[in-house]
Amino acid sequence: MLKAAIVLMLLATVISLFSGLFFLVKDDDNSTRLLTALKIRVSLAAITLALVAWGFYSGQLVSHAPF
Repeated sequence: MLKAAIVLMLLATVISLFSGLFFLVKDDDNSTRLLTALKIRVSLAAITLALVAWGFYSGQLVSHAPF
């Protein structure tokens, strides 16, 4: 369940990234939609990072790295 939430958050972050690109290219100079897309993208990234940290803390995510 946690892995699915992380994947969904990453997909939402990518969608927000491309919407910001669209607003950068197509909007006029005084529009604030690009700034709003940036705020949403930063919030989604912070939530994704918190979910990953929670997963490692709770033991739902484990690292199989040999080092």
